[in-house]
Amino acid sequence: MSEEKRPVPRKRRRRARSEKSRVAGAFLYALLVVAVSAVLATLGWLWANDLLALNKEYASTIITIPESSIVTREVTGKDGSVSTVSRADLNSITRQLKEEGLIQYEFLFKLYSKFSHADQKIVAGTYELDTEMDYRALVVNMGRSSATRQTADITIPEGYNVDQIFRLLEENSVSTVDKLRDMAANWPYKWDFLQDLPLGDYHRLEGYLFPDTYTFYLGEDPKYVLNKMMLRFDEKMSEFYDQIGTDGTWDLHQIVTIASLIEEETDGEDYRDIASVLYNRLNNPTAETAGYLQVDAALTYVNGGRVPTLADKEIDSPYNTYLYKGLTPGPISNPGMSSLYAAMNPNKTKYFYYALNPATGRHEFSRTYQEHMNRLASFSNG
Repeated sequence: MSEEKRPVPRKRRRRARSEKSRVAGAFLYALLVVAVSAVLATLGWLWANDLLALNKEYASTIITIPESSIVTREVTGKDGSVSTVSRADLNSITRQLKEEGLIQYEFLFKLYSKFSHADQKIVAGTYELDTEMDYRALVVNMGRSSATRQTADITIPEGYNVDQIFRLLEENSVSTVDKLRDMAANWPYKWDFLQDLPLGDYHRLEGYLFPDTYTFYLGEDPKYVLNKMMLRFDEKMSEFYDQIGTDGTWDLHQIVTIASLIEEETDGEDYRDIASVLYNRLNNPTAETAGYLQVDAALTYVNGGRVPTLADKEIDSPYNTYLYKGLTPGPISNPGMSSLYAAMNPNKTKYFYYALNPATGRHEFSRTYQEHMNRLASFSNG
């Protein structure tokens, strides 16, 4: 008689299935961990490549961070002092870096920038950047001391007025006319020669933006652009400050004003003779000229820059030296050193008139109105 087969207890069968489930679960978990680790490792490698600028094909590009990307606000300290804080708009800058192929992951650059305070280091300007720059190098090379910041050599001609200078700077991407005007009108520069000139009108800097050749950063802060030109004025005039106004007559602002008139009237060789005519008229209000300077260039300053007409001589402006006696309220241009020197050292003459000889391109000078008219007639007959 065969031995009867005993059934496996139900509890033991459940235990066996449970063991198999645990093994399968552990296996799946291990696979998941491996998969996640592989993904994270891959992402980490990709992010590290971008962060550290590894394995990138070399490319160089020029990017411009406009002033509009820099947000400036005033912050009041605990002691009540007010300071200006500037922060870069990382969204627009990061987008531009991505579009130019300098970074791959915008979120990663923003994360790096947050921890490195990059928004406080980046300034407006034009920069040459390349794909070999890691995140830190990109931030450094968009900062104020960047070695890759693009520059332009700009020559400010003698006799340019502030509007002409501002347009020239805008045409060369140094700054914009609007920003230069705003800074010229409202920034409280500490130069002694500006302290009596009220804020609010950008023409207050007329005469003090010294004509010379400058190296400017593209997109430079207009405050520094203007200050650089005034610093040059101060350097050029510093040796003469002690001589000005000592006789109780003409102060620095008047000297600069006279120099600007000379600059606009000279034929390039007669600076000190032109100066003598202006001073003779100013110092002799009872002479034939009755204290009127009658300078056409001053009319050009108020008529939009065109050649003055007879009708322009009726313009009611304190810059109209045909209607108003004495000096104009301020300079009409930014004079060079030859005109400034002539204003401080005029020739001693008895000339009250001058006229340009069209045949020679040179001014000829006269003492009286009749002599002046005879000279004009001779030009016509000649």
